[in-house]
Amino acid sequence: MINKELLEILACPVCKASVKLEKDKIVCTKCRRRYPIRDGIPVMLESEAVTAKNAKGN
Repeated sequence: MINKELLEILACPVCKASVKLEKDKIVCTKCRRRYPIRDGIPVMLESEAVTAKNAKGN
């Protein structure tokens, strides 16, 4: 589980907007990129992000 204080200081590395937790991903509130969480650690790398247009089912 991601600490609430950590989530408050994280920002999307692409557009610099705030992020929120959705299920097992960190999601940008602006560009909607989704970043994985591995072993409890957010992987906030642009190369690891899934965009809405690349997501399965979209």
